[in-house]
Amino acid sequence: MNTSTTRTPITGVVITLNEAANIEACLASLARVCDELIVVDSGSVDETCALARATGARVIEQPYLGDGPQKNVGPKAATHRWVLSLDADERLTDQAVTALQALQLATTTHDAFALRRRNFIGSRWVKRCGWYPDYCLRLFDRDRTAFSDSRQHASVQATSPCELDADLEHYSFTNLAELFTKAGGRFSTRAAKIMYLKGKKVNACSPFIHGANAFVRKYLFQRGCLAGLDGLSVSLSAGVNAYLKYAKLLEFQRDPQVREREDFNRVW
Repeated sequence: MNTSTTRTPITGVVITLNEAANIEACLASLARVCDELIVVDSGSVDETCALARATGARVIEQPYLGDGPQKNVGPKAATHRWVLSLDADERLTDQAVTALQALQLATTTHDAFALRRRNFIGSRWVKRCGWYPDYCLRLFDRDRTAFSDSRQHASVQATSPCELDADLEHYSFTNLAELFTKAGGRFSTRAAKIMYLKGKKVNACSPFIHGANAFVRKYLFQRGCLAGLDGLSVSLSAGVNAYLKYAKLLEFQRDPQVREREDFNRVW
């Protein structure tokens, strides 16, 4: 871990669930700029926790609370005021390390800093479909801000953020098959459950309209058409995810048998 005493110390935080394949590389990346490492684990049954402890990270075991509440557990337990939060499948680039090390955190007026995110399928960086630049607030002052309470896709609620001219890498999907299986599986099911619990109503046209809209937005307006097979695949996956999300919601509304078999207490 970085042990410099001439700069403001940083705590690195990661939330995990069965991330044995990713956690070592993620923590090694964080250790380049962080003085403390915290892993908040929600019940891994693989070697995630053991591997994290072996790197010197402190592991906090916390049943999953949803995205925002879970990501706020680590910062509340941090020793240092500034927190760098990464997902287990994210890595800092050399460019990001340099940019972060150059920050004057003791005197800055900003309460958070954002990095551009390079999203990958396998080893392929997808630069279209709205996947880049994908600015994400990752470094923040826990005394002034935190993640939102949203249990899905939470973000840091900064009031005076700064965008850094640097990237981090996000290994989102191992291959094209995973891109579609996640969209057709837990992503769309979770979203449908959330909408159902919120009382959202849809009709028979909703799945088609939302699916088509998602595809057109990615493929045409966000120029997925210029990214070859990967651009088409990302656009189709977005369309499939949107279609199934609303189709599953409609099914929950219309079919009591399907609804009764679904555990709505296990959304997260």
